[in-house]
Amino acid sequence: MSLTSKLTEGIAARQVARPVPLRETVYEAILELIITGELKPGQHLVEKELAEALGVSRQPVREALQWLKKDEWVDLRPGYGAFVHSPTPEEADQLLGVRTLLEAESARLAALNSTKDGVAELKRIYKSGLAALKADDIESVVAANAELHATITEMSGNKVLNELAAQINRRVRWYHTPVAKTRGKQAWDEHSALIDAISKKDADTAARLMREHTEHTRQSYLDQSTED
Repeated sequence: MSLTSKLTEGIAARQVARPVPLRETVYEAILELIITGELKPGQHLVEKELAEALGVSRQPVREALQWLKKDEWVDLRPGYGAFVHSPTPEEADQLLGVRTLLEAESARLAALNSTKDGVAELKRIYKSGLAALKADDIESVVAANAELHATITEMSGNKVLNELAAQINRRVRWYHTPVAKTRGKQAWDEHSALIDAISKKDADTAARLMREHTEHTRQSYLDQSTED
């Protein structure tokens, strides 16, 4: 092998990863503020204020807002500016309905494929979520809920289910945040029963419990939307 070839091969093996463009970092930061409810549906998003809060110039904020509009997290109104998207009941109903289908199947397969380590991990997350609920730490409750559901989907062993669930998990978190406190301990009691079914490899019961659990969350969100 020539010296040039050796150098080329050596350099290729040591290529420095390109830094994430600033607009992507700003996109993720604004999106997380939306998902956690710090930026509420319908809230006006002022470029200057966001730029100052995030410690960046207005240009990456402007670019991020365009991306967020494309992904339907933000509405851009000519002459008025950018606003956090306010999901319609139909939008929420459709997404949470699909979630029920995906997660019921995930729970069924997770029960069939359950292991001691997998169940132990679910119990660990459950205890974490319960502790956060008792501490009235809603952000941590939502995070634990998302982790528990993601772990069940991972335990299913179905790659397609994992990919489909990943596509909607952020919006599920967004819809879950405003009802997490209302659902409260009932949701975690449902989690406990679900974990028990998975540990016993009772696939049918696990699927039924997950279906009922996700339907309860869907109905809670829709009821709250109607009240608002």
